[in-house]
Amino acid sequence: MQKHLIIFAKNPRIGRVKTRLARDMGRVPAWVFYRRMLSLMTKRLSADKSWTTWLAISPDDAPKRCFPVQHIKWMKQGAGDLGARMWRPTQTLPPGPLIVVGTDIPDIRPAHIRKAFRLLGCQDAVFGPCTDGGFWLVGLKRHGAKVNPYRKKVRWSHPATLQDCLANLKTAKVGFIDVLDDIDTLNDLKKWQDKERGAF
Repeated sequence: MQKHLIIFAKNPRIGRVKTRLARDMGRVPAWVFYRRMLSLMTKRLSADKSWTTWLAISPDDAPKRCFPVQHIKWMKQGAGDLGARMWRPTQTLPPGPLIVVGTDIPDIRPAHIRKAFRLLGCQDAVFGPCTDGGFWLVGLKRHGAKVNPYRKKVRWSHPATLQDCLANLKTAKVGFIDVLDDIDTLNDLKKWQDKERGAF
């Protein structure tokens, strides 16, 4: 069965992306950061051909020319809250395990994706937790019983987001990979930049 990696992305329009970051540093710098992350993530993660990489765009009518991305498969996120949109690919893509990530986790590497797919060999679901209580990766095996982390109410962008999803998976086998941080605010960005400088 084919493995699927889905990168969720918004139409990179000034004032419509990274709004919390934009409040701290301005709309244009936040837009530049988002476009850079979008380009970096898609190039980095689609380079591994052991899975098929998809870019799931929102809104559905966003022109492809607006995305700084090439040589990748495209799909629409569709309507609904984030849970409904992340569940939709399980119903529409060809058979095989799938992983969903976003574009605001600069430390994601192909090794993380490989690790998550390996875990799906023996787990029903896998998460990459964030320190803020959410998650930067979710993977589903899509084999046997249907496992839906979003089937009951999930508080999105909340300290209990991951716990809400886990509560929907009480009978499932769940694995976890590395804890990574997303970049939502200027403070997040500065902490990440300081860490990067400290690595050299």
